[in-house]
Amino acid sequence: MWVFPSKFHFGSVTTETFFFESNMSTTADTSKNAAAQNLMEKAPWTDEQGIAMKVYNGISLALEILVLYVKMTLTWFHCLYQFFVPPEPKSVKGEIILITGAGHGMGRETALRFGKLGGIIVCVDINPTGNQETVDMIKEQKGKAYRYECDVTDREAIAVLAEKIRREVGEVTMLVNNAGIMPCKPLLQTSEKEIRTSFEVNIIAHLWLLQTFLPSMMERNHGHIVAMSSMAGVVGLRNLVPYCATKFAVRGLMEALHEELREDKTKDYSGIKFTVICPYIVDTGLCKNPKVKFPTLMKILTPQEASDQIVDAVRRNYNEITIPSSLYYINMICRVFPKQVPLYLKDFLDSGLEADP
Repeated sequence: MWVFPSKFHFGSVTTETFFFESNMSTTADTSKNAAAQNLMEKAPWTDEQGIAMKVYNGISLALEILVLYVKMTLTWFHCLYQFFVPPEPKSVKGEIILITGAGHGMGRETALRFGKLGGIIVCVDINPTGNQETVDMIKEQKGKAYRYECDVTDREAIAVLAEKIRREVGEVTMLVNNAGIMPCKPLLQTSEKEIRTSFEVNIIAHLWLLQTFLPSMMERNHGHIVAMSSMAGVVGLRNLVPYCATKFAVRGLMEALHEELREDKTKDYSGIKFTVICPYIVDTGLCKNPKVKFPTLMKILTPQEASDQIVDAVRRNYNEITIPSSLYYINMICRVFPKQVPLYLKDFLDSGLEADP
């Protein structure tokens, strides 16, 4: 741990003396750096005092840069270590896990896996038949599951849902925002209703659910938020303009919310974890016309394969994963090169989704 003095002395003059001689008052919320800069500009400094303050500011800046460098270096080594030695998966036994879109696809498979691990699964879907099937499947494997039908775009319905869950199950400790829709066609052929519904289901519903279930997690400093984004939230893809917009928004929402809690100095929220999932092409029924030039490089995954990776990422508290994982590194490397280079790579891979018939 690095410890630096909060006050430097220059001969018989200290930074406190500077503030006294300048006869200036600063408000309580003015930062030290801003106050020092203000004094440098307005106070009747002697040459000796001005030089001393510049030296002090220079030393402070150098020390802060050194601390930043050390933190960044240690973080890189830590990440490199975890690449070869992943963190131990945490237990989800007894966690109350709410999963939206649990009636089919990745939502169902994720619910089954968490249920098998001892989680108490709250299945939420607008489709009662599929939702009940998921609950029955969890119970068949000796898991605990509850079924609730809800339109996640309806804020009032979510409030009613939350009250029922608290009364019948308990406080939700893990929220998996999985529900989504994906109209696949050129933007100019996409209707206003399709665009509005895409935003309401794919991103606005996340906000309503977070406003409802996050407060109890904050009170106990315990919880996990999982958001389903997409590789379409990392790179733009044709025939998916509104969908891409919503999935980019999901990643922005999660990053901003994480920062909001991290920078809150009134309470420690480090016990609340965040995981963003970015699958490429998963055969959930939403992808009606997938196009893959190199199946060995860009395999179309089953919901079961994708859910295995989702559950593993959540249990290891990963911040963000792509499915397949190789796309994460490919994207990071491409971002370093000029904009044309990623386009060459996209043309080479020549994969994506054709428009719905």
